[in-house]
This record gives sequence, C-alpha cells and structure tokens, in this order.
Amino acid sequence: MLPRSQLARAFRSFSSTACNHAHVSNIGKKPITFPETVRLMRLKNSVTVIGPLGTATVPLEHYMHLVFDNPNTFTLNIEDTEVKKQREMWGLTRTLINNAIVGMTEGFNVPLYLVGVGYRAALEEDPRGTEDGGSGQRLNMKLGYSHSVLVPIPPHIKAEVPIPTKIILSCTDKEKLGLFAARVRKWRKPEPYKGKGIFIGKEQIRIKNVKKK
Repeated sequence: MLPRSQLARAFRSFSSTACNHAHVSNIGKKPITFPETVRLMRLKNSVTVIGPLGTATVPLEHYMHLVFDNPNTFTLNIEDTEVKKQREMWGLTRTLINNAIVGMTEGFNVPLYLVGVGYRAALEEDPRGTEDGGSGQRLNMKLGYSHSVLVPIPPHIKAEVPIPTKIILSCTDKEKLGLFAARVRKWRKPEPYKGKGIFIGKEQIRIKNVKKK
C-alpha cells in the first residue's frame, strides 16, 4: 500500500481541475462591457478610452491583446499564462481599463465624514486663485486644532459640502480621487479611543477600552 503522502500526490495528478485554474487570472479573464457612448482606440503600447467626461489612456504591455466578442464587449488576453509577470499585469491592466471606462462615463465619488465635537467643513474660494495650479477653491476645516485647516482643491477634483460634517469628492480618475481623499484624511486620522476623525466612505474602526488605574 502506498503511503498517504504518495496517495495524495497521485490523486492530485489525476484531478481534472487542479491545473485548469492554476495559471489563470480570475479578474483578468472577465469580459469588459462598455456603453455606446465610449470609444476605444488601440495604440501600439496603450489603449485610449474616449467618453462623455473626457479621455483616459491606459498603458498596455506588448504581450496583451484586446479581443472584441461583440461591438460593446471585449476581453483582455495575454500571450503566455505560464509567465508570472504576465499574469500579474493581466488582472491589474484589466482593472485599470474598466476603471477608465467607468470614470469617463459616470465618474467616481467618495464621501468623507467629519466625526468629533466641533468638527466641520466649508467650501470657499481660494484667495490664491489658480496661481499654484489649483481649482480656485479650498476646504476650510475645523478639526480640533487651534487653527483652521485649509486644503486647496486640485482642478481634477470636484468637492461638495452638503452639510458641515460631510464632504463629497468626485473625479474621473479613481486613483487620483483616492490620493486626495487620503490627503484630507491625514489631517485627522480616525483614533481608536473616542472614534473621532475623518472617515472615508464606510470606513469603521474598532474602539479600544481605556484601562483604568
């Protein structure tokens, strides 16, 4: 009788599914559907997405190919799924292309919540205007400091303050939106004792109990 370890290897070698999914990206293989308002231009080393909200370009490696199954659906394929580098870039590039399509049609937005006594925000004109490459607006936030926190808004970001404790940021680029939201959050990161701070979206933290002496 074979030892248990050898039996396990034997069963794996005869498995019909063990090798089928070993070198396939579950994200990369998903088809991408885009609306009729979007046009795709395949260039030598990139793909350009043209939509109602603007234009975005995503770089493509030489081993990547776009296969159009029908006029509004395509799949991103790579030449060799056995190559680790190609598999890693497969899912990432597919995500970037899909984000570019969403950004150029719907855009992205994220809410920020100011939690704390006296915490509030206001949207106001930036006295510097667009001199430093800004949009001419800035956020004026009260975050428990002895001074107001002033954050200029970049031209690619749109900000709204529907209520003093909520900021809504919008952008066609998901990465740039996340970077600016993190920049605002950095001024008062959520702390785990009283639960105060700037929260992004549905962000939650675990409140710690203060040990009494």
